[in-house]
Amino acid sequence: MVNFTLEYKEMDQTEGKEISVIGGGSWATAIVKMLCNNAHKVHWWMRDNNKAQYINKYLHNPRYLSSVQFDKNKISVSNNLDHIISKSELIVIATPSAFLMDVFGDRDNSDLKDKTIYSAVKGIVPEVHQIPARFFHKRFGTPYENIGIISGPCHAEEVALERLSYLTIACQDQKRAKILADLLECRYIKTHLSEDLFGTEISAILKNIYAVAAGIFHGLGYGDNFQAVLISNAVQEIERFVDALNPVHRDVKSSAYLGDLLVTAYSNFSRNRTFGSMVGKGYSVMSAQMEMNMTAEGYYAAKSIMKINEKFSVDIPIASAVYRILYDKISPAVEMRILADKLV
Repeated sequence: MVNFTLEYKEMDQTEGKEISVIGGGSWATAIVKMLCNNAHKVHWWMRDNNKAQYINKYLHNPRYLSSVQFDKNKISVSNNLDHIISKSELIVIATPSAFLMDVFGDRDNSDLKDKTIYSAVKGIVPEVHQIPARFFHKRFGTPYENIGIISGPCHAEEVALERLSYLTIACQDQKRAKILADLLECRYIKTHLSEDLFGTEISAILKNIYAVAAGIFHGLGYGDNFQAVLISNAVQEIERFVDALNPVHRDVKSSAYLGDLLVTAYSNFSRNRTFGSMVGKGYSVMSAQMEMNMTAEGYYAAKSIMKINEKFSVDIPIASAVYRILYDKISPAVEMRILADKLV
C-alpha cells in the first residue's frame, strides 16, 4: 500500500491515499462514510474494542448512523491509537472536545510529528480553554500550517441520508486543505476552502452556544419570530468575538459562519438545540445530559468562552446568558426575559 504523503503534484491528490479518523460518534461515522468515496483506506479509531470489532465484522456502527454500510476493503477499525496514528500522515480528529485531553494529554510529543491534523471537533478543550488548533499547536508543537478544521453547515444525519451538504475546509496551507477537500467531496458533498483557521474554528464553537440559547427559548415557548431576532443578534456576537481574537478580513455571512449557525440553531438534528430545549422545559443540566447520552459542545464552550473573554471583554450578552443558566443555575425564564429586552 502507498501511505499518505504531502507531495503537491499536478495529479489526482487522492489516489492511493490512506487517512486516519479518531472518534466513534455520529460525526466521525459520517466523516468515514464521506472519505470512503475517495480514500484508498480509512483507518478508524474508537475507544471501545468491542464496537471496533463489531464494525469490522458487520460493517456498520451499531450506535450511530446505523443505516450506513461500509466497504470492508475501505475501512480498518481498531482501539489501538498508536496503530491508527502510525497508518497515515493525515489525521482527522472527531472526538468530543471534553475527551481530547483524555485521548491526547499523555501522549509523547513525537507521536504527531510531521502529521497534518484536521479537527472536526467544533468544540473547545475545557481543561485549558483552548480551541483544538491551539491545543495541538501548544501540546505537540504542530505548526499551524499543518492544522485545519472541517466545518459545516453539515449534520451527520443528513450525510447518512446522502442529502446535498456543504463543508468548509479551513487551513492556512491551501494545498493541504485541497487534499482533504478532494478526499471528502463526492456526489452529495460540496467543499469550499478557507484560510481563516482561527475565525472558522471560533465561530464553530460559538454557534453551539447560540444553538443552546435557541433551544432554551424554544423550550420556554418562544416562537419563530423571536428566534429570528435571536439569531441575527448571535451572528453579530460572532463577528465581534472573532474580530477581537483574530482581526482579519472575513465575511461572517458566508456558509462557514452564518450557515453553520443557522443549521445548528434551527435543525431538529442539532444536539445543542435539543439540550437547550430540555433545559428550557425544566430539565436540570445533568438530567438533560444523561437523557441525551450525547455531548452538547455548547455546554463546555459556554464556560470556556467566558474565561477567554476575561481578556478581550467583548459584548456577548447571549453567550453570557447561556453561561449563567448552565453554570450559575439562574432560572432560564428569568435570564431569557432579561436577555430578550437587550436584543434589537
